[in-house]
Amino acid sequence: MTALAAADLARPTGQARSADLVQSVDWLAIAPPTLVAVVALAVLVADLFVPPGRKQLLGWTSVAGLAAALVLLVPLRAGDRSTFCLTADTQIRACSYTADHFTLVIQFLVLAGALLTGLLSFAGTRKELPAGEFWFLLLSSAAGAALLPASRDLATLVVALEVASLPAFALVGLKRGDRMSGESALKFFLSSVTATAVTLLGVSFVYAATGSLHLTEVAQRLGDVPDQLQTLAQAGVALTLVGFAFKTAAVPFHFWVPDTYVGAPLPVAAYLSVVGKAVGFTGLILVTVVAFPTYADVWGPALAALAALTMTVGNVAALRQVSTRAWSAVRLLAWSSVAQAGYLLVPIAAAAYSSDDQIGATVAYALMYAVVNLGAFAVLALVARANPENRISDYRGLYAASPATALALGFFLLNLAGLPPGIIGLFAKVTVFSAAVDAGLGWLAVIMGVNVVIALSYYLRWTALLFRTPEGASVPQRPTAPVTLAIALTAVAGVVLSGYPQFALRFAANSLF
Repeated sequence: MTALAAADLARPTGQARSADLVQSVDWLAIAPPTLVAVVALAVLVADLFVPPGRKQLLGWTSVAGLAAALVLLVPLRAGDRSTFCLTADTQIRACSYTADHFTLVIQFLVLAGALLTGLLSFAGTRKELPAGEFWFLLLSSAAGAALLPASRDLATLVVALEVASLPAFALVGLKRGDRMSGESALKFFLSSVTATAVTLLGVSFVYAATGSLHLTEVAQRLGDVPDQLQTLAQAGVALTLVGFAFKTAAVPFHFWVPDTYVGAPLPVAAYLSVVGKAVGFTGLILVTVVAFPTYADVWGPALAALAALTMTVGNVAALRQVSTRAWSAVRLLAWSSVAQAGYLLVPIAAAAYSSDDQIGATVAYALMYAVVNLGAFAVLALVARANPENRISDYRGLYAASPATALALGFFLLNLAGLPPGIIGLFAKVTVFSAAVDAGLGWLAVIMGVNVVIALSYYLRWTALLFRTPEGASVPQRPTAPVTLAIALTAVAGVVLSGYPQFALRFAANSLF
């Protein structure tokens, strides 16, 4: 990859000229992921010198680094910066890194999600988890996840995907001596490696057929592929989509999710459910809408079918979890996240059928889901201190033991269900439903409506359990300051968005390419 021409340093868009030989990087454009990566290295080195009794400094340094990266998004809000651009004359602009509105919104989601995950992790890094390794791996994964939405060529996209994924394997298996944690990490590793191999094979086929890795050039050249390379191009598109389907946990590529979430440390499960999912869907949006619009008649029906299958399997499996109260609450949220992935797929599939840009619906839903799902996991982290098994039955009578905690969890669950007072959850579902209807996918809208009703059953049953007469369940321990802050931040964000949902919808609408 190459960078901005030296003569173009004064231009914010960072376009290069064909005559330029010496180039430089637009450091402001790449500042957010770069800062997170630098802090990760600093934490890793500092871990060698910080005494055991002061390891919490590493955590606060990591959280501060993520907060600073979020602040660095502010000067980029115009969304008009690009770097690592081609120097040769091309018919269309081809850059490897673009900080447009879509990039900034996803980076905000990723960095904020990683920050909240960090707040949930302080208690674990005191006892179960090695602090230095944990914070380094979390920041490294967050840096890759923040790089991915800015990637505008297939090589950078795959590299960013692996930088986000490889540290996550280690995070899942970081509980030393825990057999379930090791098994979960192995399942996660094998599924992700398979997905990467399939994706790389697909990318190589696309490159062989088009002669380019830049998404905009691939989109232009796929329409003019010679007849003898048509089969190769079609196979490349299909394999690339299958690889990203693994990353999004779309059925039937979801088998790793439940066991991985249950075996991973609880903050890591929260991280995977939000940031990991954002990574997969961002990559899927980039390859479908930006790189493969020529094959919309292929990936549109395929994603619509995957959406219907994913939301149905996820909701039915989650319903089974709440029917057996001995099952883990984390496992229920794992299956719920699979169902939510189905909803997120709907607007992407709709983009193949409609001239209107439907991606804003996916972004809006992802923002809502990130807030309330991280809030739910924050409450689970609190309850797990007194009930390590975190069974559904452990939440019976939670209101009597801790009213504020129960009200917060009830609010998050109602948001996920799309019921008042969780207005933002309702608006997000209506937005996704409208995207399907506007694209002429009435059958998919009907399936979504049925699944929303199924989801109401287990969300409401869990919510009702919070207010029933307790049966000797352990009282949650007093929350630590970081966990309290995480619950408060997500609850306030949920309340604000429920009172003013147009903010999230407009924010998402401005995130389009």
